[in-house]
Amino acid sequence: MKRYLSLVCFSLLLINGVKAQGLLEKKEETFTRQDTLRGSITPERAWWDLKYYHLDIKVNPADSTISGSNTIRYKVLKSSNRMQIDLQKPLEIYKVTQDGKELKSQRNGNAFFVQLKKPQKIGAIKEVIVFYGGKPKIAVNPPWDGGITWSKDKNGNPFIASTCQGLGASVWWPNKDHMYDEVDNMLISVNVPQNLTDVSNGRLQGVTDLKDGTRTFTWYVSNPINNYGVNINIGDYVSFSEVYKGEKGDLDCNYYVLGDNLARAKTHFKEVPQMLKAFEHWFGPYPFYKDSYKLVEAPYLGMEHQSSITYGNGYQNGYLGRDRSESGWGSKFDYIIVHESGHEWFANNITYKDIADMWIHESFACYSENLFVEYYYGKKAGAEYVRGQRNEIQNKSQMIGKYNVNNEGADLYNKGANMLHTLRQIVNDDEKWRTTLRGLNSTFYHQTVTTKQIEDYLSQAVGLDLKPFFDQYLRDTRIPALEYKFKDNNLSYRWTNCVPGFNMSLKVTLNGKEQWLKPQAEWTNLHQTAKDLKVEVDKDFYVDALKLIN
Repeated sequence: MKRYLSLVCFSLLLINGVKAQGLLEKKEETFTRQDTLRGSITPERAWWDLKYYHLDIKVNPADSTISGSNTIRYKVLKSSNRMQIDLQKPLEIYKVTQDGKELKSQRNGNAFFVQLKKPQKIGAIKEVIVFYGGKPKIAVNPPWDGGITWSKDKNGNPFIASTCQGLGASVWWPNKDHMYDEVDNMLISVNVPQNLTDVSNGRLQGVTDLKDGTRTFTWYVSNPINNYGVNINIGDYVSFSEVYKGEKGDLDCNYYVLGDNLARAKTHFKEVPQMLKAFEHWFGPYPFYKDSYKLVEAPYLGMEHQSSITYGNGYQNGYLGRDRSESGWGSKFDYIIVHESGHEWFANNITYKDIADMWIHESFACYSENLFVEYYYGKKAGAEYVRGQRNEIQNKSQMIGKYNVNNEGADLYNKGANMLHTLRQIVNDDEKWRTTLRGLNSTFYHQTVTTKQIEDYLSQAVGLDLKPFFDQYLRDTRIPALEYKFKDNNLSYRWTNCVPGFNMSLKVTLNGKEQWLKPQAEWTNLHQTAKDLKVEVDKDFYVDALKLIN
């Protein structure tokens, strides 16, 4: 009878002895009609293509209300007369018009179905204007449980921000709230009390002071933008700026912080050009030169709002001062500046079509931290950092969520980063790997994508059939294990704990000599002259190693 002689696990779940590998799937979730209306491309969404928004709103800190309108310009793809516009309770749509005529609408939870009067001819460019208002949902634990944060700074001034990933942008403004259709460009007009400043996406077009003691800030976004990437940040801001000499020329970098933090920010935000240099090296040019780069202080930890990254990490390195990797390298940089800015390439440039594929955002952004460390401290340091993140992997549920119901997967950050780090080991060519990452951002520039598109691209770029690899790490909760034994000068080895067809090549050290193995599900024999054999699996592969004796 076989028994385990040793267990060498490169998942830090086991290294730390905190918990064994989680193989249990989470309790089956149930979904409602509202989940389908929010998460699927309904017939009332499919027939029209977003072209332009003008979000024109008044934000009133005195009573925590938002009111105004959103002009929605669209192209008719297929003739229809019923349009879905999303807005979450307790906000209300007061009126919808087209060509100056009011339209009828019917509410079904958070979806409004608008009945259009005029014929919608294929190819035509049309507009509707949606008037709305009320008290939006208050953010409970932003950015994870979002909405609007109505807070005050230490001087008693309003300090307000929006966060809505997953929850949906319709929590604070009416829109086509599905990720598959990004608006081509957008105007954002935000009216606030005169002593405050609004910072939103894109470039500031102007500030208008009004007789009622308010002022309106108008921002223009010239690039496609996803709904949750749109934001408002309102506070007693001061600003400073610099120009980064990047791959595509001059990139304007603007920083908005509370006045009391200006001196600290001018020192701490010197990490931004360092981040840009590293990420342009790995991923290609910053994707939004036309819209600039902004880092904006916020009353919560931070978020990847496009060209308007929000920051609340307390002007300190690490994640709220902690090295999440416990490797020592996480204390060398500000987690929020690096991670959230990494999303400009993976989330804002390349955007998932369905939140079930959220790993595309979070796995690559988490992996970007490792690449930042490597760029400045060396390859060994970057590897130690990403391996250190394994201590937070749970392996209780797969990384891909349920499609068409606004459901995300699990272990998107740390497992995803280690999956990509493992893939790099298989490629075994650093320049080819860098070219592949840059190619992703040029191939899918300003596009929404599916997991299949990313899988197919990576397979083609590296010249390998990666379907079994992605099935294992994206769609299964198990850590693949190399099972091996040594007898009569033969090393026998195979993959276990894996999906059918899993055949990932693996680098090992046999008695001090590096060698590549090609394990399969069946035993493979390798003749050795040594009387005994020491097998060490390269720790940069996210796998387990199990030695057996008869």
